[in-house]
Amino acid sequence: MYIPNLKHKVSYKRTTSIKTHIASNIIVKLFFSLALFSSLFSISSSSTTSSSSIDWWCNQTPYPEPCKYHMNHRHNRFKPNHRSEFRKILVQLAVEQAQAMHKEAQEYGPKIVSQTQTYVFSDCLKLYDNTVFHLNQTLQALHSYACSLLDAQTWLSTALSNIETCCSSAVQLGVRVFSLQNNVSSHNVRKMISNVLAVNGEILKQENNNTKRKALGFIPSWFSWHERRLLSLSSSSLKANLVVAQDGTGHFKTVRAAIDATSKRTVKARFVIRVKKGVYEENIQVDKNNENLMIVGDGMKLTIIIGSKSVQDGITPSMSATVGIDGAHFIARDITFRNTAGPEKGQVLALQSASDLSVFYQCSIEGYQDTLMAHAQRQFYRDCSIFGTVDFIWGDAAIVLQNCTILVRKPLQGQGNMITAQGRGDPFQNTGISIINSRIRAAPDLRPVVKSYETYLGGPWQQYARVVAMKTYIEGLVNPLGWSQWGDSDFAQDTCYFGEYMNSGTGSSTKDRVQWPGFHVLTSENDTQQFSVAGLLAGNTWLPPTGVPFDIDI
Repeated sequence: MYIPNLKHKVSYKRTTSIKTHIASNIIVKLFFSLALFSSLFSISSSSTTSSSSIDWWCNQTPYPEPCKYHMNHRHNRFKPNHRSEFRKILVQLAVEQAQAMHKEAQEYGPKIVSQTQTYVFSDCLKLYDNTVFHLNQTLQALHSYACSLLDAQTWLSTALSNIETCCSSAVQLGVRVFSLQNNVSSHNVRKMISNVLAVNGEILKQENNNTKRKALGFIPSWFSWHERRLLSLSSSSLKANLVVAQDGTGHFKTVRAAIDATSKRTVKARFVIRVKKGVYEENIQVDKNNENLMIVGDGMKLTIIIGSKSVQDGITPSMSATVGIDGAHFIARDITFRNTAGPEKGQVLALQSASDLSVFYQCSIEGYQDTLMAHAQRQFYRDCSIFGTVDFIWGDAAIVLQNCTILVRKPLQGQGNMITAQGRGDPFQNTGISIINSRIRAAPDLRPVVKSYETYLGGPWQQYARVVAMKTYIEGLVNPLGWSQWGDSDFAQDTCYFGEYMNSGTGSSTKDRVQWPGFHVLTSENDTQQFSVAGLLAGNTWLPPTGVPFDIDI
């Protein structure tokens, strides 16, 4: 087995204050040289090459050594002659290594001696299984030409994020035996995925340069004709497959029971659950195989799902989520997701989503630290309210918040507020947080004491963190610097991407903002398009049939 270079950058995630951190992730990253980019560009610029040398191909990737090792040691070894063939081989190698990593993790089970280890073990097995799932999804789609390059980049980004999240949880909860046990294998898989991301990313960039296609009329296959404009109907007129009601007038009294019933479907067509008004105290998980699920409440003030788990219970951050969504094409509307554990309990997630092509419309997401974990894939939030304190919109998804209200709460004494913590750890991941035409305000509990606490728009949690705020109203609670350094270091200040464009309000002035290479005052709409609904989510291809209102551009 190839043994990687174990040099790494340890990054941190806040748990008690802006200046206090716990190591939360180990990222193996090398800066790409200009030669790498030019080489990859040459691959993208020509469809074939006269060279079929494995070394030649692998030298075009950011991590050539594991590429050479695994390509030369495959049972069915052959040399690629075309960049698309090389990409498929790289994905196949990543699948094989991810399967080995998953098997190795399973073998650790008998060594578990504590409850905390059990939680980390369970979480990591799920994340590793999801990694294999998304890599296989990519491989199958590339073989059948059933996906776009953007789809492939999204699923590859998700596969990488899953591994990073496992490592983060293991380190944070002190389960070092498990994190070290899988250190070599997980590093190998991460490097193999990074190689595919780089190759596919350059091909994607070249395609975008060559074509300026618009797909405003395209209806994705996962919406049948009778499912279109679901969100334009009122909850009372929407035909539901199942009804949840605490008074016994529905099919089930709990949301979890209804979701458990949907997981047994053999046909994965759109399935609508109506949740009548009430406060439902339960934790809910929608599995990755439970696709095309829609949950509709009677209004965010009337239908409320409440949980109270926290990391202080000895569980991983994602396990603390009141609601966790992995199944693709999920839609939620007119409902509140709330974690009531409180600011003293540390990480308390209200919603964790890794649902691809998902929509949250007129929802309220309420917690304190780490309220909304937008873990992975493409997510659209419209007319939502999000409450929190420390890093309360975070993760490594491609997420657009449009016409939303972001409410900053009163943190613990000595803490500071950080609105975002974006987790992009690879320069070719197509992820980021885009806040458009929204409002950033002090919540009622913070307003009387707003001058006693520091509030920032975000900081570089990971090497290539990417956040933009555009045409958004920002109250004066935001520090004039806008963005916070990570602890006392200058970590990622030259590789992050933080941008602001045409914001308003007393906290929107960029005159005294940080002077980092990674901070950008955007000056034209051309600069903003990559962060629009179309640019970041390809939302013009899948949002129209849902009926949710959205603005395609900034």
